[in-house]
Formats: sequence, C-alpha cells, structure tokens
Amino acid sequence: MKFLKVLGSIAVLIVLVRFGAGFLDGPVGIIAGGPFSSGQEMQGDPNWSEIANYDTVEMQLLDPAASRTTWFAVHDNRLFIPSGYMTTWWGKIWKQWPIHAERDGRAILRVDGVVYTCNLVRIMDSPMIDPVLDELGRKYVDGGPFPRELFDSDYLWLFEITRG
Repeated sequence: MKFLKVLGSIAVLIVLVRFGAGFLDGPVGIIAGGPFSSGQEMQGDPNWSEIANYDTVEMQLLDPAASRTTWFAVHDNRLFIPSGYMTTWWGKIWKQWPIHAERDGRAILRVDGVVYTCNLVRIMDSPMIDPVLDELGRKYVDGGPFPRELFDSDYLWLFEITRG
C-alpha cells in the first residue's frame, strides 16, 4: 500500500513538473518547456561551425509550440538534429516531437540567447549521413562509432536545419 502511495506521488509530481514547464521560456535541462519568449532574432545566414563544439541547442517547434534541449551535429556548416529511440516503446511515448516535425518542420533554434527561424527537414537518404554520424560519435560517444545501422533501421532519425 505504501509503495502505491509513493508511486502515485511520483506520478503526480512528474505531471505537475511537465505541466508547469510548459509555461516556461524554453526547456529546463531534459524537461521540455514552453515556447520561447526571449532571444534576439538572427538576421542573415548563421555560421553553424561556431557552435559545433557546444553540447546542445534549444529547439522549439511552432506546432505544437513546445521546446526541448537536443543534441546536434554540424558538418560542412550545416546543422543536423538527431532523435534516437524511435523504434522503441518508450521512444514512441517520449519522442513525439520528431513525428510533429516531420509533419510540420517549422521551428526556432535558440543558442546563446539568439533565435533562428528555421525548418527541420527529415533526412532519409543523403551523402551527409555518414559524416553526420561520425560527428555525433565524436561528440557523444567519446569519438567512438555511431553505427549506421541505427539510422538504417529507423531507430535514429536525422533532421537538417534549413533556413527560410
């Protein structure tokens, strides 16, 4: 009985934190947040290479208007956002943003207080896949390989950030 009370309390706390975070100006760590309400809009084309060694960026979809912190890779001054766990049961519950982004890729990135209006375009086949996976491995797997099979099996989705 005590276990169920603790479990119920944890569930209520998670729901309250998630609900409350939806009113914040962006995400808080791994907790998704509300739409961005601050930041200076970037005019012109960004130099993504300047942020290549950052660990994460903040990304907000326009529909639904929710934001999250996400990994990314830069290759050839092009920015890519991965989403893993797409074929797992927990990924299907936790990772709704890639499905929304595939349907409507309008988004905003925020880096160091600067916002970039952009589009997320899912990459299904491209010569950029292997170099992007290599960069993800360099950044997030201590230089180890990021297996191509993850992409080929749909476990890992890749989105390219495009402007305009």
